[in-house]
Amino acid sequence: MLSALAWVLPQAAQANDPTDSSRVRTAHRRIVFQFDNRYSILDGQLVGINGLKLAVEWRGRLRAGAGGYLLSNGIPSQEVVPFGYPSGTTAELRFRYAAAYVEYMFIRTNRWEMSAPLQLGGGRFFTSFEQPNGNKSKDAKSTVWLIEPSVSGHFRVFPWFGIGAGAGWRETLFVQSSLDEALDGPIFYGRVKLFLGDLYKTARFKRKLFSQQHFRYDQ
Repeated sequence: MLSALAWVLPQAAQANDPTDSSRVRTAHRRIVFQFDNRYSILDGQLVGINGLKLAVEWRGRLRAGAGGYLLSNGIPSQEVVPFGYPSGTTAELRFRYAAAYVEYMFIRTNRWEMSAPLQLGGGRFFTSFEQPNGNKSKDAKSTVWLIEPSVSGHFRVFPWFGIGAGAGWRETLFVQSSLDEALDGPIFYGRVKLFLGDLYKTARFKRKLFSQQHFRYDQ
């Protein structure tokens, strides 16, 4: 399942010679912006989690930044609706959190990238109730702390376009056992990537859009 779109912003200006652009070294620092949408198991159900991340990358090996996440849709809850609500009231579980992360790229070539992201974050978990007349309310929010180790990778089909995937685990910390059981679980995603720096070079130097020439050289 493809679930994310990542944009790598252009690197610092390089030499104007188009024949050198495939062999240049990675800039010392660059900004990476990413739509980090993934799938997970929450409370025994498959759900989508939408996320945005912004990071700084150093020397093509280490990234550090922060992001925010929330459920794409509420999770239908099987819990008993509290006393006082009318018949027909429905309940949905909601979860949102922010996280800081570091990511080490242990393999990086013109074609391949493999990395090990680690996220540490905190957020809120609550139940939203909707009455038959459309009125909504929430129960008390619970603070949740979590850690998410994972492994991620991508393959460049063209210099400016790649596909990838990743998988990991979400572990909640310092929470009640009931929340621990509901929120702990696997995370996984498919991903497409647009490398805007290489797309810009392709247009600027009038290269063929689907050329494979870039991959004849090692980074």
